[in-house]
Amino acid sequence: MLREVAEYPNSFGPLSPGAERVETERYTLCLGVGSTWNTVQRQRFSLDELDEVLEEVRAHLRDRGRRRTQWEVGSKAPEGLVDALHERGLVRDGDGYAVALVLTEDPPRQEGLVARRIESFEEYAAANAVQWEAFESPASEVAEAQASLEQRYRDTVNLMHGVWLDGELVCAGTATPSDHGLLLYGGATLPRARGRGAYRALIRARWDDALALGTPALITQGGTMSRPILERLGFERVGEVHMLLDDFGGSGSIAR
Repeated sequence: MLREVAEYPNSFGPLSPGAERVETERYTLCLGVGSTWNTVQRQRFSLDELDEVLEEVRAHLRDRGRRRTQWEVGSKAPEGLVDALHERGLVRDGDGYAVALVLTEDPPRQEGLVARRIESFEEYAAANAVQWEAFESPASEVAEAQASLEQRYRDTVNLMHGVWLDGELVCAGTATPSDHGLLLYGGATLPRARGRGAYRALIRARWDDALALGTPALITQGGTMSRPILERLGFERVGEVHMLLDDFGGSGSIAR
């Protein structure tokens, strides 16, 4: 069960206001608040159904005014699905690959930093700004997120943690409580503060909250940058995920 949760966390966490999940027998389509936040997960169909599923997913998205989605393909997806999606024009999204990871034992503490849960809207706004800068988010996505920031802060089901270095918020991450543990997203450190233990401190703060909630596990995915440090902190590999982008524009055809 932890493998599936780690590979497809968005399919198992509680929905934020304005978010949506389309559950079918063949896949789960997760839609976030922002128009570009969409992902297809938990694929359960044969490859000869792929073209039909692609058009069905795109129809759901078009009905909601959306024109692109990520596909996250885990270790138990239909064999050959990643290659078949590439053949239909989908492209690798970012690194295109992540390892599903779970932590069930105490991570080390990091001295000399303040790490805790975000406590005010001002801190929430600053934490989002850290993530946008660290991930080099496109200006259009930042503008869309800023427009709904206050509402998201009021309505979110997520927790957010920050790390302060010499009084400056330099690292932030989002976490969603679930029955299986905290689902971790978006952990990032400003480039100028990297290498000083902020990310380790962030993991410890999230672990302490997981313990307090009675769900002693951290569940996440590690890409090229985060996987080595997560594994050094005790996260264990339980699966893998390939990430592809379907940018189909308004015509129903692949745009890339």
